[in-house]
Amino acid sequence: MFTIGESVSHYRILEKTGGGGMGVVYRAHDERLDRDVALKVLPAGMLADETARSRFHREALTLSQLNHPNIAVVFDFDNQNGVDFLTMEYVEGETLSAKVAAGPLPEKEVIALATQVAEALEEAHEHDIIHRDLKPANVMVTAKGRVKVLDFGLAKLLKPTEVDAATASLAETQAGAVMGTVPYMAPEQLQGKAVDARADIYALGAVLYEMATGRRPFPEKQASQLIAAILTQAPQPPRELKISV
Repeated sequence: MFTIGESVSHYRILEKTGGGGMGVVYRAHDERLDRDVALKVLPAGMLADETARSRFHREALTLSQLNHPNIAVVFDFDNQNGVDFLTMEYVEGETLSAKVAAGPLPEKEVIALATQVAEALEEAHEHDIIHRDLKPANVMVTAKGRVKVLDFGLAKLLKPTEVDAATASLAETQAGAVMGTVPYMAPEQLQGKAVDARADIYALGAVLYEMATGRRPFPEKQASQLIAAILTQAPQPPRELKISV
């Protein structure tokens, strides 16, 4: 990983801002263009050979073509001293997961934020790009209420390495790519079936439910029970919940 103050290519590392199964994120300063960017360091060994690295580079190039006000831009993909990293737009704000942790959001805010997420998905789907891991933690909200959806398409490219019961991530299987964060995954995604834009729409519905109610559609804590609930049950209708905003 990188250290604070270290220079990586023409980027100077300023601080670590996050990390998880999809990699560690740093805020860095682009010395050439005099702007702050986000560097996402990919998990060690994720791109084990040049074939994998070349494939990732092609996919990153595709992601960089997404140009929409509600999508965080991918600028570049590089390697330094054996460390692979993506350079992305740095977005200041609060994640949607942090916002909903305090409870349900007002109806007006739910509509405003969800509309922007939907527009980001529409733009990506028109370019045949599926997010595959839409969740509140991947939605940044700026101080002015502008949504930026993060990590578009990375679930297809990366194999998660971190698993917990509440937000368990399923890794790639030999039968097919089963990628994403369990509470927001569509049934066909959990079953390892072919995934299309409808999986993102399902995830958006789960995010909407959480924004409006302050809880996930399925409250089960154990991953196995959570998966079973998603596959066999319908969530409790929000109108039946006692919600205080």
